[in-house]
Amino acid sequence: MAEVHTKLVGPDLAQGVVVSDLPDGGKLVGHCGDEQVLLMRRGAEVFATAATCTHYGGPLVDGLVVGDTVRCPWHHACFDLRTGEALRAPAFNPLACWSVEQREGKIFVGEKRKRSAPKPRDGGTGHVPEKIVIVGGGAAGFAAAEALRREQYQGSIVMISDDQAPPVDRPNLSKDYLAGKAPEDWIPLRGEKFYSKNNIDLRLDTKADRIDLHSREVVLADGSRIAYERLLLATGAEPVRLAIPGAEQSPFHTLRSFADCKAIIERATNARRCIVLGASFIGLEVAAALRSRGIDVHVVAPDRRPMERVLGPQMGDFIRALHEEKGVVFHLEDTAVSIDGSKLKLSSGGTLAADFVVAGIGVRPRTGLAETAGLELDRGVSVNSFLETSAPGIFAAGDIARWPDPHTGENIRVEHWVVAERQGRTAALNMLGRREKFAALPFFWSQHYDVPINYVGHAGRWDEISVDGDVAARDCLLRFKREGRTLAVASIFRDLESLEAEAEMERQMAG
Repeated sequence: MAEVHTKLVGPDLAQGVVVSDLPDGGKLVGHCGDEQVLLMRRGAEVFATAATCTHYGGPLVDGLVVGDTVRCPWHHACFDLRTGEALRAPAFNPLACWSVEQREGKIFVGEKRKRSAPKPRDGGTGHVPEKIVIVGGGAAGFAAAEALRREQYQGSIVMISDDQAPPVDRPNLSKDYLAGKAPEDWIPLRGEKFYSKNNIDLRLDTKADRIDLHSREVVLADGSRIAYERLLLATGAEPVRLAIPGAEQSPFHTLRSFADCKAIIERATNARRCIVLGASFIGLEVAAALRSRGIDVHVVAPDRRPMERVLGPQMGDFIRALHEEKGVVFHLEDTAVSIDGSKLKLSSGGTLAADFVVAGIGVRPRTGLAETAGLELDRGVSVNSFLETSAPGIFAAGDIARWPDPHTGENIRVEHWVVAERQGRTAALNMLGRREKFAALPFFWSQHYDVPINYVGHAGRWDEISVDGDVAARDCLLRFKREGRTLAVASIFRDLESLEAEAEMERQMAG
């Protein structure tokens, strides 16, 4: 890959800036050597870190400082100002940090600090297990394994995944990678050497058949057994398959894995028309990506408006108009009843022809292992505040976990990538005896052409949506309220306000 030279902006921080140029709470981007550096001031202290988020390169100068942390405006990653450590997914890599000195009314940035492994935190209780098994190779499973090694856990980690690929950046599969705008080397969450270097026994294309609670072993499909002292179930969800006449003989695709995405890209290479079933986030991101490839896209869905159940009517109308502006044709309040070759028959009586079909009609949590083990279920796997299931020593995280959410006061289960990553980290700490409650607010983002939608919190139902700004003008923040209390916030190009709303909801939880 050719070396990219970026034009440096801002003052030379090695030469110093006047203290008054950085007021309390202020941020300033400059450079030190050939690297961009962000200065942040809290009271008398000044911190210097890399200027961009280690996740997707979001500009941290547009983010929010909360306590001793800075949060990314794009996807709400969070970093420690003192150490640069990535405290919250979706970032895992730390920020670089520089030494700072104040003298004679100026702030000077010195040498870049050497990166050291974070020290394990105090607060662990009880026995540290020698053997941890993780079932699942998605967001939660990866985040747990990464956190265990980051915490200097020295014991055995076996990670069982029935996928053929190591853990990948799944959100990219329906966004830039599917659209042909992201290279393949962006997709793995870590290179293959990461697992061997960190002594993580990653077993791909391997199926866990059942859990033997008595012997504390995971039994694989080939009959072999893996002993555990702590077990994390992070089995995720699987796409709902379309059950209509002709479906098994027709060119249907779902999108969950890297292999699924590659199959759709291969199909799209010589295709002109596609039908997307379902106006979900995944379905419409697929529609946007395929339109970017010049493919005619028809969307069939039973809803009156796209995404109305999650985002409300105004946002639903906007999303529909956005896609129609790009050439997508909607067939709403309609469903597929049968398919014959390339022809799809609709419940309305119409027929659509396409070269291939992508079904985005929802997912189901993969709870089979938990169910056969006799764990408590409630439309998912029930866990307590520490993400532990009804069986001591067995934890669950990600799409399968239903947990007590302190913000809503309800037991909830959500299928968000960032939630799964954050739960994986919390579960890892608790498998080490830390007793850390999972209290992070859910967060997700969705991308439609050049329009990003951020959503923080959880509002399964609401009685009011207050709109600040103009939805149609792509400049808005919506608050989803119940009995006057904000449960969730959705925004378009209001990144800082989204972060501020998140911080305010966290304060309400704490207080």
